[in-house]
Amino acid sequence: MPAILLMAYGSPNSLDEVGDYLAQVRGGRVSRPEEIEHLKQRYQRVGGQTPLLQITKSQTNALEKKLVADGTPARVLFGMKHWHPFVEDVVEKISIDNPPVLVGLALAPHYSKLSTGGYEDSVRRGLARKSSDIHFVMVKSWHKEPSLITALSSRVSSALSEMSGSDRTMVVFTAHSLPLRAVPDDDPYQDQLLETSRLVAKEARVTDWDFAFQSASGPSGTWLGPSLKEKISEFSNKGINQILVCPVGFVSDHLETLYDLDVEARGYANSHGIELARTLSLNNDPKFIEALAAVARPILIKPMIAL
Repeated sequence: MPAILLMAYGSPNSLDEVGDYLAQVRGGRVSRPEEIEHLKQRYQRVGGQTPLLQITKSQTNALEKKLVADGTPARVLFGMKHWHPFVEDVVEKISIDNPPVLVGLALAPHYSKLSTGGYEDSVRRGLARKSSDIHFVMVKSWHKEPSLITALSSRVSSALSEMSGSDRTMVVFTAHSLPLRAVPDDDPYQDQLLETSRLVAKEARVTDWDFAFQSASGPSGTWLGPSLKEKISEFSNKGINQILVCPVGFVSDHLETLYDLDVEARGYANSHGIELARTLSLNNDPKFIEALAAVARPILIKPMIAL
């Protein structure tokens, strides 16, 4: 039976794991105690852990059921890039069954060498452990998948309908920033994000929208910008007092939504006299699962065709 590997970034499951997690993200480099404590405090504000692991499990189960119902059954598993269960370990287990094709699908619709490329590298390391000749197909990007656009636009429309004076609300699409040194000149990441944003705005019939990056962990000018905070300051100067953030670069709730947006960005906006709301994350929304199935299905039907 074909296999699909859903891949997410990973997140510590307790405060005690934060130090080891941070070291793993940084390629084994040990962090200073104050850096670990800073990250612990952020996780503490969202309950000590995020629901990323449980959400990814739910997405995995829902996708497998969807594919069975559609007549294109596949074994669906998940792995994490930076925490347990690691992608390499899951791939090693998959190799034992020798599936006719292994589809790699990162839970990040937009391609960048640093993110999507990193997931692909993890899979190939896992395959190399067993010297496996499994036919592996990595989905590079799926940022224009119609079901994804519909799922996101529905979130925008629903959130706007709940906001007072929504006709004066600025919709801001966001995604995780990347360090400039790690972004090649031909990297399509930013262009794909803007394309998704345009498609979602069009389907949701939104005319007042903008785009910003979030969650940079370095000084301004060394990461992709503009940052959300810079945009909030700009909107404040223009007299805009209501913002709806739609994090198109994320599909699940984790620290970047629950803390970076719901706590940090909202507090910053409030200090500038702006009300900030956020669209609900896609998580295991049936329309989102439909998008994942639509991306994987052509490969399952014709396994030798790579995207």
